[in-house]
Amino acid sequence: MHCPFCQFPDSRVVDSRTSDDGQSIRRRRQCPDCGRRFSTSETASLTVVKRSGVAEPFSRDKVITGVRKACQGRPVTGDQLARLAQQVEEAVRTAGRAEVDAHDVGVAVLAPLRELDEVAYLRYASVYQAFDSLEDFEAAIALLRAEHDVRGTTDVTTGTTTAAAGGAGDAAGVALRPR
Repeated sequence: MHCPFCQFPDSRVVDSRTSDDGQSIRRRRQCPDCGRRFSTSETASLTVVKRSGVAEPFSRDKVITGVRKACQGRPVTGDQLARLAQQVEEAVRTAGRAEVDAHDVGVAVLAPLRELDEVAYLRYASVYQAFDSLEDFEAAIALLRAEHDVRGTTDVTTGTTTAAAGGAGDAAGVALRPR
């Protein structure tokens, strides 16, 4: 690392700390020539390759922008969207690759968005997976209903949770078709 003050071609690391949710490392360095100190930040780069072949750095803001459109008019806060974008980045980084397809980022959005808001999930999935017909929506809704049945229902008057009887096995085989 070149010293930004005297351009000496070497520096010594004095201290290292993680920052930004553990996604980067802040290093405090000292120049052996002039003795001045400076800080550097190191992050692992993550590149998204679009369908057109263009590569660009991963951006949480782009994830938030795309999901915000699906959440329009829904009770979803900016903090929830920021957490969702963080979850998406973590999921994509766990693949262990420096380059990921834009499709993989879209797939990583689906699960946390489904947990956040099912209506927004259906909106996003309908565009992302290019639903062409009512049958596509019906299949997605049947899958969500089957999962609700499997998880059980909560009686709001007593607060008790009971498993739903029957029907869950029939719809559990319904899945969104990949595109």
